Amino acid sequence: MRALIVEDEIPASEELNYLIQEHSEIEVVACLEDGLDVLKFLQEQEVDVIFLDINIPSLDGMMLAHHIGKFASKPYIVFTTAYKEHAAEAFELEAFDYILKPYDEKRIAAMLLKLENAFKRDHAGEGLVENGQAQVMDDTSVQGSSPKASVAGSGIRINLLRNDNIIVTDTADIYYAEAQEKVTKVYTKNGEFTMPVSISDFHGRLPQESFFRCHRSYLVNLSQVREIVPWFNNTYLLRLRDLEAEVPVSRGKVKEFRQLMRI
Repeated sequence: MRALIVEDEIPASEELNYLIQEHSEIEVVACLEDGLDVLKFLQEQEVDVIFLDINIPSLDGMMLAHHIGKFASKPYIVFTTAYKEHAAEAFELEAFDYILKPYDEKRIAAMLLKLENAFKRDHAGEGLVENGQAQVMDDTSVQGSSPKASVAGSGIRINLLRNDNIIVTDTADIYYAEAQEKVTKVYTKNGEFTMPVSISDFHGRLPQESFFRCHRSYLVNLSQVREIVPWFNNTYLLRLRDLEAEVPVSRGKVKEFRQLMRI
């Protein structure tokens, strides 16, 4: 992986460079201080990840990330900043992670491992086409069209927000989501997340074949349903794997749900 560090404080830039070399195989190809210089650099060279400070000259990190987000081939962006208040905006920009200063070495090491694993996963299919025919490397193509197979095999990931951290999560690990006023609560096998978006917006980011809007305030991962319990007015309660919660199916969604579950 090729990396670019964007940081206008030399000590912070040098520390981050050292930690990257110490805890990963990532190659830092340049360290820049100015947002406009970064855009000029990226016109001539490609990188796989940008470690981006927010408070930089000419073009701040958030505005720079907006520009980079329009690239045809987008690098991962890891924000490195002393400011907590930009975490929600970083999530909207689909940043890979959000690291607060002063740097915590264990936190940096964990992020770098996650980053390298994501890069390997996202590029796993490259070089697998030989003589014009794709080589099948896993069993997802023979698993049928069930929601669980299509999600778990695809490696589709989404950014979830917890406190000041952006957690890159496989969508197969999401059990359900619940609308609460202006935010959406997301429940996964690794805990609970609060997303600053409507449940409709959140649903739009998920694989539609696997996540069903079962109620005005709920959507559920059909592959995580372990029990369908008849409820009043011919509706249902859904019990999920590993969780105690029950998710309702509204009366208006019952017909569609029955068709999806073949009941």
